[in-house]
Amino acid sequence: MAARSGGRRADVVKQSIARHIDAISREDGFFDTAIEGLTLTRSSTETLPHPILYKPALCVVAQGAKRSLLDEDAIAYAEMQALVVTVEMPVRGGVTRASKATPYLGLILEFDLRLLREVLEEFDDPPKPAGEGPALLVHDIGGPLADSVLRLVNLLDTPAAIPVLAKSVMREIYFWLLSGPHGASISRLASPDSRTERLSKAIHLLRDDLARAISVEELASAAKMSPSSFHQHFKALTSLTPLQYQKQLRLLEARRLMLADAVTATTAAYRVGYESPSQFSREYSRMFGAPPRRDVAVMRTIA
Repeated sequence: MAARSGGRRADVVKQSIARHIDAISREDGFFDTAIEGLTLTRSSTETLPHPILYKPALCVVAQGAKRSLLDEDAIAYAEMQALVVTVEMPVRGGVTRASKATPYLGLILEFDLRLLREVLEEFDDPPKPAGEGPALLVHDIGGPLADSVLRLVNLLDTPAAIPVLAKSVMREIYFWLLSGPHGASISRLASPDSRTERLSKAIHLLRDDLARAISVEELASAAKMSPSSFHQHFKALTSLTPLQYQKQLRLLEARRLMLADAVTATTAAYRVGYESPSQFSREYSRMFGAPPRRDVAVMRTIA
């Protein structure tokens, strides 16, 4: 009986997401909605892993499957599962199961950290923030959590209800996440002095001052840690060293500049902090699988 109920729930979630995407576009892609922080996505084909910057979010698969690559680690998640992103992360992700008849369907709900903190503070017995753990977690979407996700998507049918009800439905989602098996890890996002929160301050420094050479000592100071402790905990959380993390952020921003602002590869390289265009081209090719000019040309044909 429980399996049948779960199957029906999954079908309803799929149908709702498909219907709302169809109302926006018949094409594949990522679609912003009237609910702040909620994006719907569809893909009719499998895709090769491509670099993307994830923000802290709940990334739900309603139909199909995806895989995210974090350094050497592969994280697979499929129908009625979600990737929980607990810190801003450069990741390679790709759709591994999709077809025209049965497209990949999903949603991304960026975490509202202020609202998440409010929910956590209302727990009688809140989950204690986990000390160590990866930035990416796979979470099953079922029972009341799935019902709350469905209610949030269905609010798109009633635009007038969104400003009144969306936050309360998000609170439900956050409650079920914090009450679930990964509650301790997710609570790190909302705990002001958790290790994840302190490391996030260093990550924001890297992101907001991308072109500057920032020392490990300065990053460690931002995170209120010693340099050796910072390096250890940063790697445990992100699977990357601070230098590797900065490099991936720079290359992602350079790609965005070339696509959005039509700047040359050399200009993009200098803007994100590279001193050598040839080094930029080598590292870009290593990350994206093609030199800047060729990669951007291909991206423009599929955008």
